[in-house]
Amino acid sequence: MADIDEKNEKNVPGKFYVDSNCIDCDLCRETAPDFFVRDDDEGVSYVCKQPTSDEEVAKCTEAMEGCPVQAIGDDGE
Repeated sequence: MADIDEKNEKNVPGKFYVDSNCIDCDLCRETAPDFFVRDDDEGVSYVCKQPTSDEEVAKCTEAMEGCPVQAIGDDGE
């Protein structure tokens, strides 16, 4: 489970976030490319935009559930 205390500082404020466990596997960026982007300097993903519709939340939830290291959380602010 993602740790809110370890979230990447580049995440935009909101419910979803990526923490320091990200291994840059690209799954979240493939699943929900409008919401997850790569930090080329650090080699990790972060949330660039929070979902606003049920369909968008479903995409982010799918990315979170598929994350192999559970680096995506949905308890952000």
